[in-house]
Amino acid sequence: MTEATLAYPGHTDPNAFTRAELDWLPWLAPLPAEELTDRHWAGLVDAARAKSPYFMLLARDPDILGARTRTDKDIFYNTAGGLPRAERELAATAASRFNGCIYCASVHARFASHHSKRTEDVDRLLADGVGADLGARWNAIVAASVALSATPVAFGAEHVAALRAAGLDELQIADVIHSAAFFNWANRLMLSLGVPELPAGGG
Repeated sequence: MTEATLAYPGHTDPNAFTRAELDWLPWLAPLPAEELTDRHWAGLVDAARAKSPYFMLLARDPDILGARTRTDKDIFYNTAGGLPRAERELAATAASRFNGCIYCASVHARFASHHSKRTEDVDRLLADGVGADLGARWNAIVAASVALSATPVAFGAEHVAALRAAGLDELQIADVIHSAAFFNWANRLMLSLGVPELPAGGG
């Protein structure tokens, strides 16, 4: 019996990485919606995030949550230049797959699949792990993301050289670093605060 089962009787733990939408159960109580103040709403940035137990838990420190969310949005949505959105999501998926964060991997795998139209490759990464062969460019992005996620950090000049050899310019390489490093941190935060859950009727 797992800790999650003890804390949440009837809990159904996902037993594999997936692109399916998952729920998430917090170990600590999220902030109740009726306690949200203007400061909390500002920290959430998007009002829709009030429906998420994760963001409502982080809303207990709204200033830090606001900084976290604005950083997240700038890394993944500010795509006027630099790396295509699909490959930013690939970097986040690789970090999450390496760190074992099933919930984050599911979210970013869906985005990577949607924006790249390379669903089979994304599914191969989820199923086979970060050693899956996804082609030279994606392999270089995955390897750099994994090296940034390792403890101690293993990222070095050889990863930059591989990214350059795969056709990435300086701004695109910076986007790989930002996407992977941010989600390496985000994975560890989420893994420490709760557990993924298969939604009712999930497989």
